[in-house]
Amino acid sequence: MFNEDIFNFDINNIKTDLAIEGLTITDEDINLYKQFANDEIDMPNLIQTIKNDIA
Repeated sequence: MFNEDIFNFDINNIKTDLAIEGLTITDEDINLYKQFANDEIDMPNLIQTIKNDIA
């Protein structure tokens, strides 16, 4: 089972680290990660979704 408290803590750290590099994580990015972590989406579909978003 997925631990929401740990997830939020890690996402906040990642957001901070990426902000230092001038990058941001959107809520959509977080939702995609949650879907992947909860086995709601598989890796090929995750990659295709990301490709579609940046194309």
